[in-house]
Amino acid sequence: MGRITRTIVLAAGLLACVKPVFADDLVSILELAMRNDPALRQAQAQLNSGQEQVRLARASLLPQVSANLSEQRQSTGPEGTISFSDLNANTRRYGVNIQQSLLNMTSWYSYQGAKEADQARFYNFAAQEQELIIRVASAYFNVLRAIDDLSTSRQEEEAAMRQFERTRQREEVGLVAITEVFESQAAYDLARNNTILAEDAVSSSYEALEAITGQPHPNLEILREDFPVTPADGEMESWVQEALNSNPQLLAANYSVEAQARTVQARRSEHLPTIGLQSSYSNTDSNTGQGADGSVRSTGVIEGFSVAVQVSIPLYSGHAVTARRSQAEYDLIAQQEQASLIRRQTTQNIRNAYRRVNTDALVIAQRQQAIVSAQSALNAIEAGYEVGTRNIVDVVQARQQLFVALRNYSDARYNYVVDTLQLKRTAGVLTPQDIIDLNEWLADQPATAQ
Repeated sequence: MGRITRTIVLAAGLLACVKPVFADDLVSILELAMRNDPALRQAQAQLNSGQEQVRLARASLLPQVSANLSEQRQSTGPEGTISFSDLNANTRRYGVNIQQSLLNMTSWYSYQGAKEADQARFYNFAAQEQELIIRVASAYFNVLRAIDDLSTSRQEEEAAMRQFERTRQREEVGLVAITEVFESQAAYDLARNNTILAEDAVSSSYEALEAITGQPHPNLEILREDFPVTPADGEMESWVQEALNSNPQLLAANYSVEAQARTVQARRSEHLPTIGLQSSYSNTDSNTGQGADGSVRSTGVIEGFSVAVQVSIPLYSGHAVTARRSQAEYDLIAQQEQASLIRRQTTQNIRNAYRRVNTDALVIAQRQQAIVSAQSALNAIEAGYEVGTRNIVDVVQARQQLFVALRNYSDARYNYVVDTLQLKRTAGVLTPQDIIDLNEWLADQPATAQ
């Protein structure tokens, strides 16, 4: 499948899954990003530009054909008798020249290297496509994360305000000291500050998503509460092997090594002779002859055809050939080391991604339990505060712990979703189909902060 066609098919598959809803879902936003994201469009243009390098390299192996046509008029005679208005001699010429390389190993290896480099550009573009999926998913769930955080902050602010009002009323009737009023007010001020920061974070997250698609998305579908959370499939080493076989950045690096190896062969072959075939045809019609009576006579039409085989042997070029060969060899070493580095980084990243997914799955369960524990602790401390066994500081701290647990649980869910996609991306198997599958777990209702 062609590269441009492949992208169009992926986009068409996304469009087929888009349903008319009141809020934007992940699929519709990804489809917009595939069409509007400047980074992806830049990568596509660079891919198209790079493909022309193959045609340029192949051109040196194909016939070179040129044609020429000229017409000349002139006047000759004794000094002082020549006039620009009396051009009595006319010569018309035309011809065709054809050149074909028969043996040029430098051009041949350059062409082979261009094809390998084109494969590297293809996999770099595939990496850009997968990177776009990650950026869209991260931006999408960062909006939901910010909205959840704003909702939690508003709930915390409301609870702190109620506690502050209640404490102030109790102080007015002499049930508590003024210090408890100050403690409650400090807790409310902090909660209000957190709400302001959360509102700004929501706006910033919306802007980040709009920067990718070029359109605002005021309403987004939320992640369902029953979204399944499971450890990563398979063993870690199987993911490592998959990444080493499929990671597009690693594949691009390997093809770049092959391309540079062809460049080394091309530079080494500059010492070899080149053989070329040259053929030409010419036709000349001239009437430059002049009779005794001064009349102009035609010398007739003269045709010419030639075929030649040219052999060129480089002997000495001021060590330029040797320098270019050495430069290419050093570049090959650098490219090999770069590929080795990417291989090691890919192995490290896939193992870290695998562990993160499994850790996220455990953390979500623990943070969900932490909410239950924090709520129970808050209820018990509030009951103790009513009977005088606990003070307001204990209540404030217990309430803050509850809202911290709520934020941590929300973060853990979104971290799991993005980390799961990141695991597939590092392995090189992330496709828009993964977004389509994930989209099924979005509730058909807009996300709003309570």
